[in-house]
Amino acid sequence: MNATLAPDPWTINADDFPAMGSSTDKLHFLLQYAVLAPSSHNSQPWLFRVRGDEVELYADRTRALRVADPEDRELIISCGAALCHLRIAMRHFGYLGQMELFPDLGDPDLLARVRLGAQTEHDAEQSLMFHAIAKRRTNRLPFARDPVPAALLLALEREAYEESGWLCYVRGEEARCEVADLVAEGDRTQWADKKFRLELSAWVHSNQSTSRDGIPGYAEGRGTLLSAAGPLVVRTFDLGEGRAARDRDIAVHSPVLAVLGTNDDTPCGWLAAGQALARILLRARVEDVWASFLNQPIEVPELRSKLSHTIGHGGYPQILLRFGFGRDVKPTPRRLVDEVLI
Repeated sequence: MNATLAPDPWTINADDFPAMGSSTDKLHFLLQYAVLAPSSHNSQPWLFRVRGDEVELYADRTRALRVADPEDRELIISCGAALCHLRIAMRHFGYLGQMELFPDLGDPDLLARVRLGAQTEHDAEQSLMFHAIAKRRTNRLPFARDPVPAALLLALEREAYEESGWLCYVRGEEARCEVADLVAEGDRTQWADKKFRLELSAWVHSNQSTSRDGIPGYAEGRGTLLSAAGPLVVRTFDLGEGRAARDRDIAVHSPVLAVLGTNDDTPCGWLAAGQALARILLRARVEDVWASFLNQPIEVPELRSKLSHTIGHGGYPQILLRFGFGRDVKPTPRRLVDEVLI
C-alpha cells in the first residue's frame, strides 16, 4: 500500500494517512507536514532519508545563503522547524516518536534521526498545533493595531522553553524604536552589498514562476507586473533606504516584537531554535495570530550584540519576530516530498 501524497503540498488531507500501511508509507506521508515549515528565503534547505521505521534529516548545504547566512545558522534553524513539524505530525497520528540529534559526529550534515516509536493516546493540544501547520504562513503584510492576548504571549514563552529556547518581548516605546532602528540599519547594510543583492535576487520570483521555492512577488503584496521585474530590480539597485524606512515602520507599528534566542550559539542551539520557532508559530496560528521575520539585526554581526543589549537578555538572539492580526495571505510554494528524499 502506498501513501497518498498531495499534488500540492498545501492541500494535504489528514484523512489520507495510511494507517494500515507500512512504516515507510507513514513516514512519507508525515514528511508532507515537515516540508511546510518556514525557511530563510523559503530556501527549504532540508533532505530526508527514510529507512524502515525511521527517517534521517540532513542539511542541504547546496541551498545555503553564503552571504546572508555564512555559518549556516539560519539553514539549521530552518531544518529544526521542519523537524518539529514532523514530530508534531507523528504525535497527532498517535506515535510518540524517538529523536536522536546529531547521531553521527563524523557527518555534520546529519542533523537528526527520528523513529516512529511506540503508539500513544491522542494529544488534544498537539492536535491543535498539527491542524495549524497548513494554516501557517509568513505574513509580510502590515498587521492590525489590535493587541495580541496576554495569555497567548505567555503560551508562546512556554513553547520556546519546551524546546530549550527563550522568547523575550520588546517592551516599551524606547526599546521598540531602538530595535526598529537596528532593523533599518540592517537593511541599509545588507542592500549596500552587491553580493547580498545578487544572492537575494536568486530567490525572488515572479508571481507566474513555476519554481517550488523562493519568494514570489505576491508574498510581499506585489502584482504580476511588479513581481516580474523583481529579480532584476533587486540585483541592480541599492534599495536599502526605501526598505529601511518601510521595515522600520512595520517594526514600530507591529503589536508585538519578540526575540527568540538560545543559551548557546552552536549547531545544537540552532536546531533547538528552529524547533522552538515552529512551535511558537503554530501556537500563534491556533489563535489566528500571524507572524513574520525581521532578522536583519541578527544577520549583520555587529548589530546582533546591539540587539542583545537593547532587549537586556543573556544568551544569543536567533530570530526577530513580529506578531499580530491581519488578513489572510497565500502560501509560498513548497517542493514535493519526492524532491527532498535521498
